[in-house]
Amino acid sequence: MTPEDVLGWLRAHGSEEHRASLVRYNISNKNTFGVPMGDLKAQSKKWGRNHELALELWPTGWYEARIVAAHIADPMLVDGTLMDAWTADCGNWAICDTCCFALFGQAPLRWEKAAFYSTQQEEFVKRTGFALIWTMTQSDKTASNAAFLDTFPLFRSGATDPRPLVSKAVDMALRSIGKRNLRCTAPPAPCLRNSLRRATKMPNAWGANASKS
Repeated sequence: MTPEDVLGWLRAHGSEEHRASLVRYNISNKNTFGVPMGDLKAQSKKWGRNHELALELWPTGWYEARIVAAHIADPMLVDGTLMDAWTADCGNWAICDTCCFALFGQAPLRWEKAAFYSTQQEEFVKRTGFALIWTMTQSDKTASNAAFLDTFPLFRSGATDPRPLVSKAVDMALRSIGKRNLRCTAPPAPCLRNSLRRATKMPNAWGANASKS
């Protein structure tokens, strides 16, 4: 399997209709073939892990090629340099979240990078930090409650970010921590929900799911 093979498959399975629909989800349709996410996930699973191929696909710049790369790269071979480079390249929330859920969430440096990225100012870098925390509530079964409690100072600063693509990741991560274990949210959650409401001017219900299982 070569990058040309993958690009050929993407080109053959894309559609102008789906390509045009991406803008409705706040995803630019530049450098896209128009392949649905479900098809990308299914085909990536068929291709299987291929770290070298992933490294060759990412620089092509194609949206779908980067989604595939995140699915087929080997998380155990993902180091800090790769995480930094790919995070800096994330041009939309879909690539950002796919990298976190399909790849970064299992990488050795996941906790360190979540803490670092969530303090940065670039929109998708900061989103990656909170999306990683969100991911790890589901994927890191061995993580202690203390590990998640240690992230709460990051939420207090993240909650004041007015950008929807950041604040949504903050809310989803907080909500997912609450679903994972209510003992992680009992004292801090009300304070954080108030911060989220003040920062985003969202309805009172937004963020309240942090205390719901």
